[in-house]
Amino acid sequence: MSDLDRQIEQLKKCEPLKESECLLAKPPNLIPLRICGDIHGQFYDMKELFKVGGDCPKTNYLFLGDFVDRGFYSVETFLLLLALKVRYPDRITLIRGNHESRQITQVYGFYDECLRKYGSVNVWRYCTDIFDYLSLSALIENKIFSVHGGLSPAISTLDQIRTIDRKQEVPHDGAMCDLLWSDPEDIVDGWGLSPRGAGFLFGGSVVTTFNHANNIDYICRAHQLVMEGYKWMFNHQIVTVWSAPNYCYRCGNVAAILELDENLNKQFRVFDAAPQDRDALLVDLDDLCVWQPMGKRCFMMNQERRQPKNQHQITFYETNLVKFYNLSSNTLALINKKIYGRTKEMILCNTEGICTLAA
Repeated sequence: MSDLDRQIEQLKKCEPLKESECLLAKPPNLIPLRICGDIHGQFYDMKELFKVGGDCPKTNYLFLGDFVDRGFYSVETFLLLLALKVRYPDRITLIRGNHESRQITQVYGFYDECLRKYGSVNVWRYCTDIFDYLSLSALIENKIFSVHGGLSPAISTLDQIRTIDRKQEVPHDGAMCDLLWSDPEDIVDGWGLSPRGAGFLFGGSVVTTFNHANNIDYICRAHQLVMEGYKWMFNHQIVTVWSAPNYCYRCGNVAAILELDENLNKQFRVFDAAPQDRDALLVDLDDLCVWQPMGKRCFMMNQERRQPKNQHQITFYETNLVKFYNLSSNTLALINKKIYGRTKEMILCNTEGICTLAA
């Protein structure tokens, strides 16, 4: 068995590699036939995805980014996908999402997970260097444009995307940022400001113009939670695919894969979350929720936003049962919980991730 085959088998067991084994080659590009949306470190749900869609290399895959953050196993998730890419370069493509970013991963969990599992940030640096080499989009048979986020007012043709220098950290604005951060919106006619603080909202007329100008059938993207796993918009001109079931271990959504045959006929495979692994520390966080007229609202469940430059925070996962894997090994975290601007109780967390309400 080769070293790479051994590493793949090890990662399939959710066992992290040695630090020295994380310097893997930069992957080339390809066009697969199974399109998957956000994964967000939900390793066992990704294994469920492969059960539903078929194992690589027997099946071609395109992953639309956001492999890391929020889930408990971002390291194992990304390294397995990367190892599969190196082992089977013609069977799997990984394109970049907005979370494949140095800044975002320092806020939403991947940085702290690497520090906790390896005792240094070297693996995080290796992975974020790889992020810079990921493609920004994929074109399937010149008919289906695939991207993580959406469109940009700075881009009207596919050739303009090819001219972008992608080997860089995701900028705060501009065409590259828009491709990873923008969202379609029914109530917008043309372009609108995004509540995320990055990218734009775009309406049906923008999609129609882009598809016609580039002679494509539809756009396939991820980036937004869809409770049903997938969602068509604007008369089937754009589809959102979401592949992280029971997102953040509490949302209750199903996930989906878009399957394309040799004639580009499409079929969605919908699947549920894998049984939760409860071997690690679990903490009941019902007290982090508040009841409102529209239902239960919990800390950090609001739409994610790009953080200001140089801002770092300790991540809270928005789940009833939480493994606090995002605390630095030598950190006592005193977190001021705010819900809709109202300061609530103080949460005191020790270095092992055990959190209690402070007086």
